[in-house]
Amino acid sequence: MCGIAGMLGHADQTTASSMSSCLSHRGPDGSGGFYEQFEGGGVAFGHARLSIVDIAGSPQPIGSDHGAVLIQNGEIYNQVELRSQNAGYPWRTSGDSEAILAMHRSATRTLGDSPDNPAEAHVEWLSQLDGIWGFSLWDPSRRELILSRDPMGVKPLVRTLLPDGTLLFASEVKAFRAHPDFRAEPDVDALAVRLAYEYPLDRTTLFKGVTQVSQGTIETWSLDAQGQASLTGVARYSRDIIAPEKEWDPASQALTLLDSFRSGLEDRLMSDVPVGIVLSGGLDSSMVAALAHQAAESTGKPVPGCWTVAGSEDNPDFRAAELVAQHHELNHHTRIIPEDAFWTDLPQFTWFGEDLDITVLFWQTLFEEMSQHVSVGLCGQGADELHAGYSRYRNLAGHARLITDRLSLARGLDPSKFEHGPGQPWEDTAITPHSHFVDLTSALQFEIDRGQLSNFQLRLADRHSMAHGLEVRVPFLSSQHRAESNRLPMDWKLSADSEKMALREAAALTNLPEEIVQRPKLPAGTATAPALVGSLIDELTPHALEWANDYGRLSDQLRDQPEMAIGMRLFHAIHFTDDPQSRATKPLMELLEDVGDWPA
Repeated sequence: MCGIAGMLGHADQTTASSMSSCLSHRGPDGSGGFYEQFEGGGVAFGHARLSIVDIAGSPQPIGSDHGAVLIQNGEIYNQVELRSQNAGYPWRTSGDSEAILAMHRSATRTLGDSPDNPAEAHVEWLSQLDGIWGFSLWDPSRRELILSRDPMGVKPLVRTLLPDGTLLFASEVKAFRAHPDFRAEPDVDALAVRLAYEYPLDRTTLFKGVTQVSQGTIETWSLDAQGQASLTGVARYSRDIIAPEKEWDPASQALTLLDSFRSGLEDRLMSDVPVGIVLSGGLDSSMVAALAHQAAESTGKPVPGCWTVAGSEDNPDFRAAELVAQHHELNHHTRIIPEDAFWTDLPQFTWFGEDLDITVLFWQTLFEEMSQHVSVGLCGQGADELHAGYSRYRNLAGHARLITDRLSLARGLDPSKFEHGPGQPWEDTAITPHSHFVDLTSALQFEIDRGQLSNFQLRLADRHSMAHGLEVRVPFLSSQHRAESNRLPMDWKLSADSEKMALREAAALTNLPEEIVQRPKLPAGTATAPALVGSLIDELTPHALEWANDYGRLSDQLRDQPEMAIGMRLFHAIHFTDDPQSRATKPLMELLEDVGDWPA
């Protein structure tokens, strides 16, 4: 895992390196750069490396004999298979990233022109990669820059165009601050929708003019006759379709579902550095712990330890995690979140997260603790999205009404004016909750496609683990398990009195304790440290109701959600100032009381 940054157009190596330096938390083990000038402009890369595979031998950027240059954030799990397919490739490293260059080189030998959409020419070779990534590849022979993101958006990749037409791209928005012409401004429409849905939709960020590369997508860029960066093509190489079958027999198919998860988990044990497990005590992380234990023992690898944090030792999740660790004789690292953690740590949490969340601070405590011992973590994210684990799925009509009511409070919101379509911030202009949550199949498809997973859950894991130089892997989102999960009938995902029934049938085939297999889903964040979260919100709510008045079109929404008004105030205080990283070290109340003018 790493931090990547770069520019196309009026590019220079100094700025690109400064951009990647802003991401040094993502890659504390080394740095590198690349610069090429050509007629009409230039391209520059910066890279901050976290060494996971081929620790000494795979610095980036990585070049190839066919002239292409790559920077990548992520892991290619099927690199051994791809190496055997490209035996004639002149390999320079033992790392997984070079497999991308090898596949690109193989494809360029027969690559035809696709004048209407050049990105389509890369779909076939890129779809053969199995892993998580955000990467940039420069092909000098075509003067083509390729940007791509993994199928589910586990790893981030954002971009923006400067007024002079220069393209900037990076793993996190904060890298853009190294360019003197970038100005961080809020995207009020994106914020309004995020406040309604509880996650940003589509390719929006909360920053005006900053767009995500979509999951499962490849973009091609080049310079036009005026030397300005131009998006020449966008193509989707992967998209999950939830297509439930009519029948599912646990007696014959539960093992298949379990094996699909086991296979993806074994792939994610690929590492030349120590691996740990995020153990919350819920079903999902407990399955990760149980099967990782089995996989490590069967392959002769060290059994990963596990990490748990909570607000107290009486927390139900904490007790369940202890049961799982004891049952499997795992080395269990625990930490009780300090009583003052929200008051002391929220500024840093907001700086790294680039979002409004305040209730899920436990991620920061957890990853900080893990990073002192391991460089790779396995977690249970994605299971709730695949297997309908959230309580809102029991009342989709009510959930749609809640979002609709929140949208009605957003003054001046006009989706018909949203820039939408391939490569644009918005997928479409239909911000209509009742059509998004017609039934469970539609809801699950919408949330995977439009951002609940990639823009909220996976963003949390990426930003707050990489803030401490820790790579998090998500075995439930392996291609094998997604394929099996997407075929499950809805009544094996959700019933009147339970959720994730098919997954529980699979879990019953492990040696997990029965009480863990049948344990109901509890919400993260507030359930992890309810007293700490509640105390902060209660104390700050009177202030938050006043702060809401400062946010114009968003004021009514924020008064309706005081905890989000607190998050907005802190987001404003850090990200829309001249020295945000320094401000993130200041006391919480000092920040909240000294925010300056809202720039929207």
